[in-house]
Amino acid sequence: MFPALETQLNQETHRLPDPYEDFMYRHLQYYGYFKAQRGSLSNSATYQHIQKNNPQYLLNGSLGEKDDLIPDTLQKEKLLYSHMLSSPRLRSRQLLYDELDEVNPRLREPRELFSILSTKRPLQAPRWPTECEVIKENIHHIEWAPPQLEYLYQPTGNEKVPEIVGEKKGTVVYQLDSVPTEGSYFTSSRVGGKRGIIKQLAVTLQGPEDNTLLFESRFESGNLQKAVRVDTYEYELTLRTDLYTNKHTQWFYFRVQNTRKDPTYRFTIVNLLKSKSLYTVGMKPLLYSQLDADTRNIGWRREGNEIKYYKNNTDDGQQPFYCLTWTIQFPYDQDTCFFAHFYPYTYTDLQCYLLSVANNPIQSQFCKLRTLCRSLAGNTVYLLTITNPSQTPQEAAAKKAVVLSARVHPGESNGSWVMKGFLDFILSNSPDARLLRDIFVFKVLPMLNPDGVIVGNYRCSLAGRDLNRHYKTILKESFPCIWYTRNMIKRLLEEREVLLYCDFHGHSRKNNIFLYGCNNNNHKYWLHERVFPLMLSKNAPDKFSFHSCNFKVQKCKEGTGRVVMWRMGILNSYTMESTFGGSTLGSKKGTHFTTEDLKSLGYHVCDTLLDLCDPDQTKFTQCLAELKELLRQKIHKKFNELGRDKDLEGSWSNISLSDIESSTSGSDSSLSDGLPVHLANIADELNQKKKMLQRKKKKSLQTRKQRNEQYQRKNLMRKLKLTEDTATNFSRRDKDTRLDSSMVTLILPKNKERIQTNFNRRDKDTPLDPSMTTLILPKNKEKMQKQQPGFTVSCSPKRTINSSQEPAPGVKPNWPRSRYRATKRSCVAVAAYPSLHIYTYP
Repeated sequence: MFPALETQLNQETHRLPDPYEDFMYRHLQYYGYFKAQRGSLSNSATYQHIQKNNPQYLLNGSLGEKDDLIPDTLQKEKLLYSHMLSSPRLRSRQLLYDELDEVNPRLREPRELFSILSTKRPLQAPRWPTECEVIKENIHHIEWAPPQLEYLYQPTGNEKVPEIVGEKKGTVVYQLDSVPTEGSYFTSSRVGGKRGIIKQLAVTLQGPEDNTLLFESRFESGNLQKAVRVDTYEYELTLRTDLYTNKHTQWFYFRVQNTRKDPTYRFTIVNLLKSKSLYTVGMKPLLYSQLDADTRNIGWRREGNEIKYYKNNTDDGQQPFYCLTWTIQFPYDQDTCFFAHFYPYTYTDLQCYLLSVANNPIQSQFCKLRTLCRSLAGNTVYLLTITNPSQTPQEAAAKKAVVLSARVHPGESNGSWVMKGFLDFILSNSPDARLLRDIFVFKVLPMLNPDGVIVGNYRCSLAGRDLNRHYKTILKESFPCIWYTRNMIKRLLEEREVLLYCDFHGHSRKNNIFLYGCNNNNHKYWLHERVFPLMLSKNAPDKFSFHSCNFKVQKCKEGTGRVVMWRMGILNSYTMESTFGGSTLGSKKGTHFTTEDLKSLGYHVCDTLLDLCDPDQTKFTQCLAELKELLRQKIHKKFNELGRDKDLEGSWSNISLSDIESSTSGSDSSLSDGLPVHLANIADELNQKKKMLQRKKKKSLQTRKQRNEQYQRKNLMRKLKLTEDTATNFSRRDKDTRLDSSMVTLILPKNKERIQTNFNRRDKDTPLDPSMTTLILPKNKEKMQKQQPGFTVSCSPKRTINSSQEPAPGVKPNWPRSRYRATKRSCVAVAAYPSLHIYTYP
């Protein structure tokens, strides 16, 4: 078609391969996301090279006879472009064409670098640290809500407190071989964890009459390190700490097999670390029976009696441990059962849910699934963008954003169930959901810490640290999940207003659901950050407690997502805490929360967003008035407790709200552990590099004109400042203190520094003051200050001062020495007069 073009194209193809194509080929092949041949990639760089280097040749000689018939150069370019697009060699697969295959193509939506869920291949298998053994069985639980309320356990006071026996008097029936603890750190990961044959850790049964329970926890989110049989039906359990740490034992999730129906079993967890727990006020563990799920479609339910939470009496000189004990009767013989601290929600559960969304032809139109980053172990951190397509660019730009996240603490699975309820509603066909998608852009991070969820940690990532204390980190490689989250929100703030940020958590010491926020210091928006929680409490009165909310910003919480996003400019920045227990409010009082209760809260979040943004501000105004009255009562109560009187009829809105609120401390990791040693050194190096880059960015002015303009601006500001300081100093002098009439007139012309000193003529019989000293007029301000450390008279440019006034003895102007930069000019000595000090400043 184009002989010259084809000839040069053939020459280009025999050269070395395109560097970008070669890099992408190797990169995608390495990660397993591209399995085609090298030649299948379109060589777009070759086309760009030809078009860039030979435009005139193509325009003048490649159209053959048609070249002479087309006088307009623009028409030649269009025709040439159409011929190029029709060429199978040059046609790009990134362009979309209309039905007539016209020359006005549209860009195809860019593909992701990382793999996205697809029905064409199985789910991405979780990656584990290479120290972890993982069984090959797939653990799956059905989702089920009990038809009746599950009431909290009522302690009788007669619960048995079993004595801790340990391995010396008991028999170890299950124990993990090697668990990486404090002192070690994460190095590598792979699908399936540790290489080699999976060992059988449980004891071998001696026959059908052997009633020893078989324990297992080497599956996703499982946590159990050791089980010791201390009696026929009594077991002591030790939980595994978070990997690469020596603490954070709260979450448990394990399997037992070879059960018996009639006996009463007792289980005692012996190494919990929190001094307070919801188990002391009636919370029950969760039980899942595989036979019940298969035959009766019954899932997780609350079970247990004689529940007791108490301090472990064994003192080994380390941190104190606490014990949880309970008794239970299994529903069947030879059953497979699971125990858990709360309803599990694993990384695989999330992937299955996102797969259903991605494959839904309707939901996938307004819900875009992307990869935010990869975790330390290489697991995908997913980002969902949910909004309806806009009709115009102006309409799209006017939308506000809402950012929601969950599972930064992997053992707080409550957050995943609230997030699931939110996603179920916002992706539905409800009119309210459509309205929310019309007016908002939702950025959703359903699982921020997939590594911790997979290995069964309670609070930490594989870095061995609590991610919710490191949102200000600069270590992208060590804390990728929150580093990319913070930067994503930073870019989002540059594009549009973020109305709300909320991070879903779980709470182990308080019942109900509540929010932690940040007090706003701007009087214009006073108490506005409390409107959303108050509205939420009205929409979910039997679950959400506004009185449990707290808005104090503590120093130990400066690294949390809530505080960091608030300081970035998001007024409504919250941490939502959902209890592991139940409710003390309304119709749900005294009962456990189920997954349906938590999912319903996700709906109430959407409902409250509509109330908050309602054009009719009646609800907003009413809530503000109610908040002022509640705060008024709280302040009055606080001052009564302190024994002080306060007139609340006047202006009391200037009272610091932080002084009347309690601490938000509710976790055993409120204080950050700091960085591990191997990461602290890296952080120091990065900080030094950052400072060096900032110094390099301070470029000097390039032209003489710029330097002159800057010098004139600084000189003018200096003169104005000196004038203000002189007036201030003279106003502070005594009225009877007068300068002599022979004071100086100081003149500083615009283009030349010159001092003209005029003295009034004195009478011959007027003696000079005996305190007169040498008159020095230096050009170097810093050298002058060293020679004369005590100023007595301030002189400003173009100002005449009465010489009859004398300086007050011992008075020094309050000027910092570093106000003016020292120059390398030499001092100029002028005639010496034994009475007056006059200083000039550049």
